[in-house]
Formats: sequence, C-alpha cells, structure tokens
Amino acid sequence: MIKILHTKIPDVLLITPHIFVDSRGTFFESYNETEFSKQMGRSLHFVQDNHSTSYKNVLRGLHYQMQNPQAKLIRVLKGEIFDVAVDLRQSSPTYGQWVGHILTADNPMQMFIPEGFAHGFLTLSPESEVLYKVNAPYCKSDERTILWNDPTLNINWPVTSPPILSDKDLKGEIF
Repeated sequence: MIKILHTKIPDVLLITPHIFVDSRGTFFESYNETEFSKQMGRSLHFVQDNHSTSYKNVLRGLHYQMQNPQAKLIRVLKGEIFDVAVDLRQSSPTYGQWVGHILTADNPMQMFIPEGFAHGFLTLSPESEVLYKVNAPYCKSDERTILWNDPTLNINWPVTSPPILSDKDLKGEIF
C-alpha cells in the first residue's frame, strides 16, 4: 500500500511506497496501476518513461505541453533533486502558484504532478538520475518552457550560483 501526502497545491502529491526490508535488502513497487488508481481516485495509465542524468547545479525546466498536457510521476534513482511543479490551470484556485520538494535516491518518495502543470528540477548532488513516467507522449511542437527565474513565479530555487541550463531553457518565456 502506498502513502499519499497532499502538498500545498492539493493535486500535487508526494507518494511513498511500502518498502519491504529483510536480510537481502529491500523491495518495493515503484508503480502499480491498480493501486495508484485506487488510492488517487482516478484512472492513471502511463505511456512513456523518461530517464535523465544531470550533474550538480543543472536545472531542467520549467516544461509543459499546451494541447497534450502530461501528468508525471517523478522519482530519483541516484542523488538528490529539488523538484518543482507550477500550476498553469487557469480555473484553479492555485493558478500561478508553485510547489517544490527535495526528492532523493535514499528515500523512494515520488512526486505526482497532474496535467496542467509546468515541471522542472535542479540537481543538488554531484550527479542525479531521474526517472519519470508520463501519461501522454512527448510532442516537441507542443512543448513550451517558462523561464526558470520568472519574477512573477518567484520560485525559491536552492542555488548559490547561476544554474546550468540548456539553450531551450535559457530562452524560456515569462509566465
């Protein structure tokens, strides 16, 4: 059974699986469609897994798709990240607000981000390996990027120097 914690944006969830520990090590289900759907109160079918590695101070995001929005289930396989979701749902009472949480490989907690959110993360450890499931395919022509340091959003990224960004992320738009 999974444990679900609602964040300050109630639709963004922190999910902790039940971990079985014995003399051999540990075991847990990182995703079980039936269990997740039951616990979350909605059917959730993922169609693609994305796997990225990043070095310390790499910031990826804030990405979203306009016509084909993606729900995401994020978990860290190696290292530590600061994971951020920004509510882009104009009808939502939390529109324009963000939530961020530290996810680590040492703690199998995952963050669920529903459709209608921008997503980004910053690597805090020397290296990170992130795996995330999405419920809609990636569509390059549909993808948009919000500038990581958008003054309206005022995300409190835990950076001490400018992050390392891709060309696409450097050209992000203001919210």
